[in-house]
Amino acid sequence: MARLILFPVAIGADDLALSLPAANLALLAQCHTFIVEELRSARRFLVHAGYPHPIDRTTFLLLNEHTSPQEITHYLDAAERGEDIGLLSEAGLPCIADPGAMVTRLAQSKGIEIVPLVGPSSLMLALMASGLNGQQFAFNGYLPVERHQRTAAIRSLEQTALRTGQTQIFIEAPYRNNQMLESLATTCKGDTMVCVACDLTLPTQTIRTLTAAQWRTARQSVNLHKRNTVFLIGI
Repeated sequence: MARLILFPVAIGADDLALSLPAANLALLAQCHTFIVEELRSARRFLVHAGYPHPIDRTTFLLLNEHTSPQEITHYLDAAERGEDIGLLSEAGLPCIADPGAMVTRLAQSKGIEIVPLVGPSSLMLALMASGLNGQQFAFNGYLPVERHQRTAAIRSLEQTALRTGQTQIFIEAPYRNNQMLESLATTCKGDTMVCVACDLTLPTQTIRTLTAAQWRTARQSVNLHKRNTVFLIGI
């Protein structure tokens, strides 16, 4: 029985050497089947990474938020035949803010060896640079879209952070980032720390940790629209 190899993907930098070890790229050549979240971006990544086999002869199996457990029943058949299979993240680390956990759980149940590889995580990069508590933290995914529900969620996360010291991490759809920063600035207590980490690994990277009171003014000079951003609340 072969392996399920978890391949991280660059989260922004065009130069893959800045994000991914050369050994990762060499392992790509051993796989002829890839489980991917989005076909077009997976193909683009393989070409960029110098994948040596014809893309049109490579097998791609889709795994996204619409995939049911029943659909992936046979996704690991190639591994059971002795062939390595690659799991590609859409951006960053497989299975972290990513639907890959479904297939890694299946691999665990079948006794297939799982090989996690080193790569970038925007969540961890943001936490590293934030100055907030890196000993205790929680990732909360996306907050509610509706304004009142989002405000309630922010207050709840803030209370947890203030009570426990646990840093609260979350993300937003890029086209709603400015609204999220406004909500954080106007909802959080004035001395609550808020970090905004934007365009990580890109030349336009910006990571700023200010109090909510400071963000009430500073947000006017920041445009996060359609820029990949991680938000953190802490003390």
